[in-house]
Amino acid sequence: MKKLKKLTALLLALVMVLALAACGGSGNSAGSGNANAGTEDSANTGNTNTGSTNADAGDSGDTAGEPAAFTTVEEGKLIMSTNAAFPPYEMVADGEGAYKGFEGIDVEIAAALAEKLGLELVIDDMDFDSALVAVQQGKSDMVLAGLTYREDRDEVMDFSTSYATGVQVVIVKDDSDITDMDALANDKMIGVQRGTTGEIYAADTPENGGYGEDHVRAYDNGALAVQALLNGQIDAVIIDNGPAKAYVDANPGLHLLDGDWVTEDYCLAVNEGNTALLNALNTELEAMIADGTVQSILDKYITAD
Repeated sequence: MKKLKKLTALLLALVMVLALAACGGSGNSAGSGNANAGTEDSANTGNTNTGSTNADAGDSGDTAGEPAAFTTVEEGKLIMSTNAAFPPYEMVADGEGAYKGFEGIDVEIAAALAEKLGLELVIDDMDFDSALVAVQQGKSDMVLAGLTYREDRDEVMDFSTSYATGVQVVIVKDDSDITDMDALANDKMIGVQRGTTGEIYAADTPENGGYGEDHVRAYDNGALAVQALLNGQIDAVIIDNGPAKAYVDANPGLHLLDGDWVTEDYCLAVNEGNTALLNALNTELEAMIADGTVQSILDKYITAD
């Protein structure tokens, strides 16, 4: 009789264990692909916010120690704000090799990043300062526009690893009396691209190495600044070396002053605090730098001379 009671008790315990296991099997599992714990159905949507959520290849996004999932403005897309009047980094194009009407160093780097992340690149062309604002307002995922790192910009955006070095130079007319950098301080009118570090540095006070706001005129893009120089409305243009060479080659009667006006690092940037997306972009960008992909893109557009 005692043996029968023990057997009955064991059978009842086994039934209870099986019942509890069946009740607990419908919750989230570690392989659900959902970065936000506590929402049982979000794993099926692939979306934790209004934009799309993605994780690095092979990453569920919710395992301790692994990269967090990132969110983009539009599901399946990587939106890049830029100013496509800045050759050879970004420019409008319709020939062979153009990407959706654009080409240049930044365009090719962005296209490669989007492909590696499994996203479609969307290029949104606008004025340079508007491109910076777009990423801060969540209208674009990143800005790639020959963008240089500055501490004040770092307060409102997060910057990637530098992928290129930018050198700013000075363009003058062949018959100009400006023969060196020092001559720029002699009450000359200097053209720059609006929102760039060229404008910021040039418009600063003479005590800080600038020429003062009264001696700087900002234009929406470099092409307009160069046209103003050709028209005699300004005395010189300060702009990055790559675009400067392209403008000089395309416009007889212009040349570059000897020397570099300033040297800077080019980066891409995302909105302040968008750490997951920045980490994903940085991982792929650094891999492209390491394997020579970025250098091959630079060499394609910028020759040694």
